[in-house]
Amino acid sequence: MPATDDEIREKYLERAIRELNTLTRELQACSHCPRGQLMPVLGSGHPQADVLLLKHAPMPPEIEEGVAFYGRAGAALMKAFRRLAIDPLAVYGTLCVKCPVSDTSLADPACVARIAEELAIVQPKIVVIMGEDALAVLNDLDLPLARPVLEQPGEVQRLTPSIEALYVPNIDQALDEESAKRAFWSAFRVLGEWYADLPPY
Repeated sequence: MPATDDEIREKYLERAIRELNTLTRELQACSHCPRGQLMPVLGSGHPQADVLLLKHAPMPPEIEEGVAFYGRAGAALMKAFRRLAIDPLAVYGTLCVKCPVSDTSLADPACVARIAEELAIVQPKIVVIMGEDALAVLNDLDLPLARPVLEQPGEVQRLTPSIEALYVPNIDQALDEESAKRAFWSAFRVLGEWYADLPPY
């Protein structure tokens, strides 16, 4: 008997959860980065999100909790999602540098490149790239059929045939200074328009 669309979606979701759990275990067991006793900071959100948020490195609250976008940045984004009518359950957030290293240049390039695995598992419709460092990492990944994303805040670009990209300033640098906050918001609000245009399932 042929499977229904719901059953097929359920199977894909189960597979994504399984693959993210495997990735999590591998990251926790990895010894390539000099992180000492600290655990890596893991991505969080829906395993098959439409929107994937990509930031370069963790801030102290994220390191403490071991979860990407924990703390002020996460709270600011939740407020932004409400204002833009974006369902937070349609979002997954992660970091390029998952290990809490004293200097991000100490992060093992192979570990940083695992972003490609996360993208392949989650299969978002858009990646929101936060800041120049995250953009450089994304453009260096060897994603199949990928085009370089330009540093053009607030402009939806094509990353791969199935994934779009939106470049915005780094949210961590936009939380305290008024003009930086305005620049972030001006670029990020485009995500609301993009989300409103998503076809219903």
